[in-house]
Amino acid sequence: MSIQTSNISKLFGKQRALDQVSISVNNGELVGFLGPNGAGKSTLMKIITGFLRPDEGELFVNGKKITSDNLEYKKDIGYLPEHNPLYPDLYIKEYLEISAGFYGLKNVKKRVAEMVELTGLGIEQHKKIRALSKGYRQRVGLAQALIHDPSILILDEPTTGLDPNQLEEIRKLIREISREKTVILSSHIMQEVEAVCNRVIIINRGKIVADGGIAEVKSGNLGQKQVVFAEFKESVSKEQLLAIGGIDSASLSGNIWELEAATAVDIRPAVYSFAIENKLILLTLVQKQQNLENVFHQLTQQQN
Repeated sequence: MSIQTSNISKLFGKQRALDQVSISVNNGELVGFLGPNGAGKSTLMKIITGFLRPDEGELFVNGKKITSDNLEYKKDIGYLPEHNPLYPDLYIKEYLEISAGFYGLKNVKKRVAEMVELTGLGIEQHKKIRALSKGYRQRVGLAQALIHDPSILILDEPTTGLDPNQLEEIRKLIREISREKTVILSSHIMQEVEAVCNRVIIINRGKIVADGGIAEVKSGNLGQKQVVFAEFKESVSKEQLLAIGGIDSASLSGNIWELEAATAVDIRPAVYSFAIENKLILLTLVQKQQNLENVFHQLTQQQN
């Protein structure tokens, strides 16, 4: 297991930024970390990378418990913060060589050349950083985070401010990197996580409110409400439908009923049985397809 947090809490004055947060990220996973602004995403990232210390709880990286005097684990982590801290007056290679020097790497020029190739900086490699576009600056940040060949890569809002072409290029690069490394990608953009990741963790007001595969979260298997559309050939009353076990609400739009359940239990078998018992003909019985944005709103608004 690459990363494990156990009941991590962090306070800033009286504000509890993280509240008993426990997550586990396995080797080789590409995990999206979602949450509204101020939810605690960056705080947890900084604790994992060693920039902040938790007030409560434990952190394990690659199976080793992390303490305040044990910072050796940082060599296993590459970190690209939300605000990419570059030196604009340095040339790309110059900046990467200095970064490699911090880790005491051997064959620095060879390693820099490998990072330039991996991150697609070749065409711009002779420029100063100040002359680069936002997309290429993000590539430089990724190259710096990867220069020491960490097993874990932490990316905090890596695509903020990119145009559509730059966005797709960085997404492709992150996917390629994730083939060999554990990657946690923090974002408040649902489409970003859905396009890149296989698993999502959603945090709100310092607490984890969902954790599972993208398909699992979208299908409603993590506790959010389920919605089913049903159309009958015959007339059916709202009272009849509300009497079906598991259905909390029913509303009619045209000829189609929208049936909502409070849990993730599939209510379609119960609706089908209701139709059989009452000798009704079902014309439509389908589950509403959730997208990650809908699920996100449900889970975060419930906590407000």
